[in-house]
Amino acid sequence: MSQYRRFYVPGGTYFFTVRCHSRQATYLTDHIDLLRAATRVTMNHAPFTIDTAVILPDHLHMIWTLPVGDSDFSSRWRLLKATFSRHMPTPLDRTAVMKKRGEKGIWQRRFWEHVIRDADDLTRHRAFAHAAPVRAGLCARPQDWVHSTAQRQRATAFAFGPI
Repeated sequence: MSQYRRFYVPGGTYFFTVRCHSRQATYLTDHIDLLRAATRVTMNHAPFTIDTAVILPDHLHMIWTLPVGDSDFSSRWRLLKATFSRHMPTPLDRTAVMKKRGEKGIWQRRFWEHVIRDADDLTRHRAFAHAAPVRAGLCARPQDWVHSTAQRQRATAFAFGPI
């Protein structure tokens, strides 16, 4: 089994990419209200702020800042993914391994994270996230994608709102 190493920084700011199991899925944009609700449930259980969020049909990018002294982003993602999945119908294409493990088959098992190191790093990761819908051919300009914080002009963190 692979050994995954995560870099935990209490009170840190992190960039995440989280993917659906199927690359053809459109779960996230088709069920954006459920994703918002799952995010609010997670934030109420274990607070954090969202600096950047870009939701695409099959994956999302987010930049979170955790409270001072707290570095447990993994539990937050586990809760968010589980809450979302619990309210989704079970996909028909689950593998035998998913069925054996009792997995719903909505999300990939893991996620990618990166600790934001400084203001330049934050700027680069915001730009990367906001450009994702353009790279995917979903819109011409980042600010045209409705499921993104690109329309917001503020450079500071904000409370989770409609994305």
